[in-house]
Amino acid sequence: MLNQQRLQQLSDLMGERQWDTLVLYGHTWRKDFFRCLLNVNFSGPHAAAVVARAGHVQVIVADPWDAELIGESGIPATAASNFAEDLGWLASGKTGVAGMELMEAQFVEALRQPESATFAVEELRRVKSHEELACIRKAAELADRGYQRFVDAAAPGMTEYELVAEVEAFLKANGAEDNFMLIASGGTEVRGMKPPTGRKFREGDSVTTELTPQVNGYWAQICRTLVIGEPSAGQRESFAIFSEAQKAAEEFLRPGVNIADVARVQNDVFRKHGYGEYTGPKYTRVRGHGLGLHCDENPWILEEVNYTVKEGMVLIAHPNTYLPLAGYMVFGDSLLVTADGCTPLNHTERKLFRK
Repeated sequence: MLNQQRLQQLSDLMGERQWDTLVLYGHTWRKDFFRCLLNVNFSGPHAAAVVARAGHVQVIVADPWDAELIGESGIPATAASNFAEDLGWLASGKTGVAGMELMEAQFVEALRQPESATFAVEELRRVKSHEELACIRKAAELADRGYQRFVDAAAPGMTEYELVAEVEAFLKANGAEDNFMLIASGGTEVRGMKPPTGRKFREGDSVTTELTPQVNGYWAQICRTLVIGEPSAGQRESFAIFSEAQKAAEEFLRPGVNIADVARVQNDVFRKHGYGEYTGPKYTRVRGHGLGLHCDENPWILEEVNYTVKEGMVLIAHPNTYLPLAGYMVFGDSLLVTADGCTPLNHTERKLFRK
């Protein structure tokens, strides 16, 4: 439960920054800062691991069940009667706070000398250990199996929510702790993905999904596009561009490159084909992002984000965007950065699927 390697990293960081206390905060949606030290899927609305300079760890939670669960591991855990007050009592002196931007204002105000430790702790988390990579590999394998279930289950007349329910049930039955999933279906009118609706699949539809299962806290993602029936010329041409862009990112990605250039090489493919205007924020969010204890970790892969890629990072490169050829399309795999390049963690066939 307690990540001793991470605790040593955090203790070293506290010494460098002269923090007397380090708080790792999590809430219902963003548990990653807390779980990077204590990999517990707490159920309550708030949790914080408080680390003293000497390395002693205490935990404060909002739910008594969480306190009991954590306490069984031998780590002192308290269910707070007033989370802000109790947090302020545990933290002392100059305090770094990982996840401070996620906190309610009253929690920040309860701390004596708070400063954000978010970026520094994110930096520690970017390079994955062997144990972390084992979890991500399992999640990637489950993503592959989940997408095969997606393809097998999709059928004309089926609703988006019915298909998502089929995949969610499969993933949970096969070990997924959670799953972040978006979907879209239709033609050139589709501008992006969203939670599932009651729209029924029709002949000629592109059906896109971003499927992201979580295993032991860690996420892996796959993005693919399926066509109901025979793909049109526009769908085939669009997919060829997406495939070329993703391949460009994968061939370029290695330690030492700027993450901005990982985005640029993808965007340059669209520019080459005359679709440069569709690489901006009007039509797309990111060209990929980090993966780990959060399904959308920094650094985001954008031309305006400067960050030097490191060996041991896990990223997804996905040139997901809208094109007038066939509407919104997606394509991407989780990639582990190796000593001299990168290797895909997904093994689903790289093609435009059809059903």
